[in-house]
Amino acid sequence: QLQLVESGGGLAQTGGSLRLSCTAAGFSLDYYAIGWFRRAPGKEREGVACFSSNGDIIKYADSVKGRFTVSRDHPKNTVYLQMDKLKPEDTAVYYCASQGHSCSTPGVMDYWGKGTQVTVSS
Repeated sequence: QLQLVESGGGLAQTGGSLRLSCTAAGFSLDYYAIGWFRRAPGKEREGVACFSSNGDIIKYADSVKGRFTVSRDHPKNTVYLQMDKLKPEDTAVYYCASQGHSCSTPGVMDYWGKGTQVTVSS
């Protein structure tokens, strides 16, 4: 059974920080790409950042460059999203998603966590 579990969401102030975690169970990151996506109110899901199975990083969103950092702890089968200098427009449900080997658009990713809410106040 393939499972992705996100944690770390919550309420932050503008300019504050949060760190999200996603742990993969039932499969190895040796063979699966894994990354972060988000859905803001009234908008479609968009990619944030993604690791391919070889560790290459794909950064999707220009809006988070210089503020968000993705990392991976391979022995723990866990990826992180460190979010700094948060803005109200970062408010969204953040999802962890995975598929075999390569990162792709949200519609192609096969496995999804349930998401974790991030709310940034003005």
